[in-house]
Amino acid sequence: MVRRREFLQLGSLATASLLVPRFLKAFDGKAVVPKGNRVLVILQLSGGNDGLNTVIPTYNDIYYKERPRLGIEKTKALALSDEAGLHPSLVAFKGLYDEGELAILNSVGYPNPDRSHFRSMDIWHSASDSRDYWNNGWVGRYLDAQCSGCDKPTYALELDDMLSLALKGEQVNAIAMRDPRRLYGTANERFFREVMKQHVDEPGEQPVDYLYKTMATTLSSADYIFQQSKMSPTKAVYPQTQLGTDLKTIASLIYSDINTKVYYLSLGSFDTHVNQQFTQQRLFTEMNDAIAAFTKDLKANGRFDDVMLMTFSEFGRRVSQNASGGTDHGTANNMFFVGGGLKKKGLINALPDLSDLEEGDLKYKVDFKSVYATVLNKWLGADDAAILKQSYPHLSFI
Repeated sequence: MVRRREFLQLGSLATASLLVPRFLKAFDGKAVVPKGNRVLVILQLSGGNDGLNTVIPTYNDIYYKERPRLGIEKTKALALSDEAGLHPSLVAFKGLYDEGELAILNSVGYPNPDRSHFRSMDIWHSASDSRDYWNNGWVGRYLDAQCSGCDKPTYALELDDMLSLALKGEQVNAIAMRDPRRLYGTANERFFREVMKQHVDEPGEQPVDYLYKTMATTLSSADYIFQQSKMSPTKAVYPQTQLGTDLKTIASLIYSDINTKVYYLSLGSFDTHVNQQFTQQRLFTEMNDAIAAFTKDLKANGRFDDVMLMTFSEFGRRVSQNASGGTDHGTANNMFFVGGGLKKKGLINALPDLSDLEEGDLKYKVDFKSVYATVLNKWLGADDAAILKQSYPHLSFI
């Protein structure tokens, strides 16, 4: 028996589906997402975070020699081991480390690194080599593989006003939204409904069809996302920052029955050419407080083992400080993995070798595409080689 609330939900979806063009009807069918309830949350540290002042080589003389005013004193760093400490603002991450709920992967990068923000971010988003230019992303291609037959194309959501390249597929795109209620309100504005009603498929008008397809997908999903966000809203207290608000929204959606497997959000800018200490401390404090609330909330609701949060930045910074109290664009960096389902925790590989640099920059030891392959295969249960267009070695932290 269909209850009244479910009837209203189905009714609103049915209404929306009437506006969907014929080409979207072809997507109707059985979902092919594998069994399980695992969720991946990707946090992008935009602007090139300084990894050496994030995971600090506290007993490395080269570090302090190259950063006489910027190096973080070993007495202030949060000790992880005999040779490494965390940035003093990352108190919650230290707690996660002590509880065996944080994994840190050092020296992650790719061959022939590009120090341009835009190009390097494109490489991380698309999972291409530095010589290739792809117009779709690795999460987007995951959607292509997993959601080509979905009636609700909401397997990946970005908490933002714009959709990142990482979430654009060859056939299916994720949906970007800052707030489910605002998306719902916009989708139900008369203007957009009238535009969709008047649209007629015209052969050969591919750019126009693409725009209508994107609009139709968003309109048909807005009701579903909004209704799901109201089903089990978290009662936990989050910091009143953008990251705190976004993670609260994600937690509420995780507790609902929504089919979303990947959430994507950003924090930044970490482009610290000048005044790095203040900027990094401010951003790390926001990240620390929001992640503390998020992980506490997940644990209280019994979902911490099902959720893995992964951080990345498009590049690290150079080893030496510059004359402006900051650092310039570099190469390899570290990544954080937070969750209750990790198999290998703590510092899962060696710190960067500061005595073996390439033109003053760190040498990468782990190709980031191996991280993607591991996450796709071992966490999301997907065919990583097909999605990444090549096989990469799997890592052992999942």
